[in-house]
Amino acid sequence: MDRIRLRGGRPLEGSISIGGAKNAALPLMAASLLTGDTLTLSNVPHLADIATMAHLLQQHGVDVSMDGGNGTPEGRTIHLNAARIESTLAPYDIVRKMRASVLVLGPLLARFGEAEVSLPGGCAIGTRPVDLHIMGLKALGAEINVENGYIKAKAPKGLKGGVVRFPMVSVGATENLLMAATLAEGTTVLENAAREPEITDLAYCLVAMGAMIDGIGSEHLTIHGKKSLHGAQHRIVPDRIETGTFAAAVAICGGKVELLGTRLNLIESVVDKLREAGCDVEETARGISIGRNGSRLKGVDFLTQPYPGFPTDMQAQVMAAMSVAEGASMITESIFENRFMHVPEMARMGANIVVHGASALVRGVPKLTGAPVMATDLRASVSLVLAGLAAEGETVVNRVYHLDRGYERLEEKLAACGAQIERLKD
Repeated sequence: MDRIRLRGGRPLEGSISIGGAKNAALPLMAASLLTGDTLTLSNVPHLADIATMAHLLQQHGVDVSMDGGNGTPEGRTIHLNAARIESTLAPYDIVRKMRASVLVLGPLLARFGEAEVSLPGGCAIGTRPVDLHIMGLKALGAEINVENGYIKAKAPKGLKGGVVRFPMVSVGATENLLMAATLAEGTTVLENAAREPEITDLAYCLVAMGAMIDGIGSEHLTIHGKKSLHGAQHRIVPDRIETGTFAAAVAICGGKVELLGTRLNLIESVVDKLREAGCDVEETARGISIGRNGSRLKGVDFLTQPYPGFPTDMQAQVMAAMSVAEGASMITESIFENRFMHVPEMARMGANIVVHGASALVRGVPKLTGAPVMATDLRASVSLVLAGLAAEGETVVNRVYHLDRGYERLEEKLAACGAQIERLKD
């Protein structure tokens, strides 16, 4: 397995291009199953999860082709045509690699009246059950059984509009129900829907495909079902987690970097905390500028929450920055129950972090020291890279295949801004 080696202590200076959002691209790719026409998506990131979703769609019978990019900020363009679906089965050997694979359930069921999808896998950061997906689809008239590790769903007479109130906010369930409802007969109302920018992006793409959706961007979505949707072209929203990750990198290293092709309003909750900690963050004509002068970061408290609250996908990265801040920080994780697995690895580098249930008390230390560490999941792995950027001496991050699921050319982008970082091939 590849490893990443770093020697820390260098400020970051320059610019970094932000790609399209992985968490927007995956449901958008699944949306291609809703029509027999071609859906063209631009600004597609080149990531392992994108390849996994493309593989899954191809085994269903979707024609997938990609062009453009060459590492430019504009990203790549992918063309998806689901005119000839050969199978409504999403098998375990593909779905186990990535949780987002369950997003084919709603579109397949809505268009073809049946779907059989393996219970998903992905990062080991909590159980993340699919019960809300199932509950919502049943409310639209689906017959669903879970047996032998598969979700087996049928709607022989098609889905019918209905009211679905989510007992808790779920991004994936909102996406699945939103897509399914576009082809359901009648009107569907989704209450307590997730409001993440990736869901708004999906909704706008569905509208471009002919869907009728009211309340986009709110927790109350009304979808007026259509008999069919058509093809469209859509540009994927910038990746707010990649944006926040590189902002956190500047916070922990110091220096000044312009993040190109992104928007401040996508990460306002993160920016508020970085400013509170002592960073300068401004919107520019090309994106966002973030800087920190020689002064030490100040400890800040935060609680992860559904959007527009502080994102759980940024918790580990900002914890890395707080590990070298002046004072203490209380970090509370309210989304996933297993999302402090990076803490023991940061402790190997000298971080002073004590976990109490769903909260972590971080007492900042003057410096971290390099050490060999092990990545456990996508965001934990990048938090260890950030810690290594600030640590004295050499850090080697093992099992970085997690990184390739969510970050494109991470080490190249950081090295171009002065970081001493390289990938070691095994």
